[in-house]
Amino acid sequence: MMTMTTTRRRTTTITMTMMMMMMTLMMMITTMATITMLLVIVTIMLLLLLMTMLLLMMRWRRRSRTRTRTRATMTKTTTTMMMMMMMMMMMMMMMTMMMTMMMTMMMTMMMMMMMMLMMMMMMMMMMMMMMMMMMMMMMYVDDDDDDDNDENDDVDENNDTVSSKLTH
Repeated sequence: MMTMTTTRRRTTTITMTMMMMMMTLMMMITTMATITMLLVIVTIMLLLLLMTMLLLMMRWRRRSRTRTRTRATMTKTTTTMMMMMMMMMMMMMMMTMMMTMMMTMMMTMMMMMMMMLMMMMMMMMMMMMMMMMMMMMMMYVDDDDDDDNDENDDVDENNDTVSSKLTH
């Protein structure tokens, strides 16, 4: 039980850090282009750190949980997390590309066009982030349910007849 609570806490902290990173991204657009470039680099570094953290989590969980059934669920959730992180990395890359474009287009008449494109892209990104956050929340809820079921399974294995009569 103690191991599970710690993992849950860790995952929530990761989500919080991701939220903070999203906030920094939003702040980037309002600030100067040079500062934004620096911020992008910092955010990419943070993402890499998060990736390593997730990998460590995967290994730690595998060591702590010995049961086969729970291990399968853990690996599923961790792989989904990794997919999310990859998506985030793609977002960051897109942001850097857009910032470089802004830097090049700054002196030309295409500035307004670029601004419009930026706004459009930001809207798309916001939608994507919302979707991802929703998926993350759903995933954690499922995780909790799975853990509860696994705990109850120990009791059910000992007396199948009684449990079946009670449930059905």
